[in-house]
Amino acid sequence: MVASRTSQDRSSQLLHGVLDMCLLSVIDEEASYGYEMASKLRERGLDLASEGSIYPLLSRLQKQGVVEGYLVQSSEGPARKYYRISDRGRQVLRQWRADWVEFRNSVDGVLDGVER
Repeated sequence: MVASRTSQDRSSQLLHGVLDMCLLSVIDEEASYGYEMASKLRERGLDLASEGSIYPLLSRLQKQGVVEGYLVQSSEGPARKYYRISDRGRQVLRQWRADWVEFRNSVDGVLDGVER
């Protein structure tokens, strides 16, 4: 017997495949630090994205050269690591957005029973 998955489990699995793109999109708007990014994602409906899940992705995106990290002193405590999008990151994000639209349209076609 296959155990049924909760809606949160399904959402988490779907988010896993697109969180890089969502993070990059948020960073493209303005440089941000991890907690700030997690808050912005939650405000936009992606409440499954925690700081703990974001930092490893940011590290990977930085290694890929799509974001740049830098420290900013904070009056509220230790310096915060901010991330900004690189020129390469903007190119990657444009391609991801185009790929996402194509993928979303294909999935919608399957769910709606429409031939494309």
